Amino acid sequence: MPSHNIVTQHYTHGSLIETIQSGVEKLGKSVSDVSVDDLAPVDEFHIGGRMATQAFLSQLNIDPTHKVLDVGCGLGGSSRFVAQQYGCQVTGIDLTQEFVDTGNTLCAWVGLTNKVQLKVENALALSDENESYDRVYLMHVGMNIADKKTLSAELFRILKPGGKLGIYDVMRVNKGDLKFPVPWASEPGGSSVASLPEYRSALQSAGFHVIKETNRRAFALQFFSELQARIANAGGPPPLGLHLLMGDKAPLKMNNMLENISQNLVAPIELIAEKVK
Repeated sequence: MPSHNIVTQHYTHGSLIETIQSGVEKLGKSVSDVSVDDLAPVDEFHIGGRMATQAFLSQLNIDPTHKVLDVGCGLGGSSRFVAQQYGCQVTGIDLTQEFVDTGNTLCAWVGLTNKVQLKVENALALSDENESYDRVYLMHVGMNIADKKTLSAELFRILKPGGKLGIYDVMRVNKGDLKFPVPWASEPGGSSVASLPEYRSALQSAGFHVIKETNRRAFALQFFSELQARIANAGGPPPLGLHLLMGDKAPLKMNNMLENISQNLVAPIELIAEKVK
């Protein structure tokens, strides 16, 4: 089971806000005119980036009256997208202090501090009262949380009756050793990849009704193929991209993840569940 220290050490960068600001300047922009869309390549830390975010979250039927919780928000890219796209209030939580601090700075840059609040918190022991949120989602978070049953119970507790939960995680689909490092873990001890049946069982035990399951393996393979082609044609990565978060080992992490998916050991999978009234 990954400890909090293993998880936070894996993701902590050290000079993230300065690195992102430098990337923004290379785009010919500044912190006063950068947009949510400009930041998307670096702050949507999951397979498919903004494209995946839009397709996934559109299934939750979010509206401006909803209170939304982004669990494992990272830099808060999807939180800002939701606030801008749907006009609702969003709270994001993450274990990594640097991610939260950087994310709140990015919210200030794009003028969304009145809509988005990011804070350091443990998803297995949420501070919110029962039935606080209309929608809850996780994007590439469960791979760092071993106790899926406690996680599911907490999400069920803070969700209002009739509320929806969305999960977009990398899940185990076949047996076999995974190659490490990958974007979510430097070594096997930091990874808690589980299978779709394990997720489904945990959700159902908590009281959720699972209404949709979608394997996005084909989308992931196409996404990586197109990404590699763009980088090759450009002669290197763009000013803003996930390589800024992953450091020097970014190419190795991405190649290992692609190989793990190509060998059909894991795949990104969407789950949509509902807390029945």
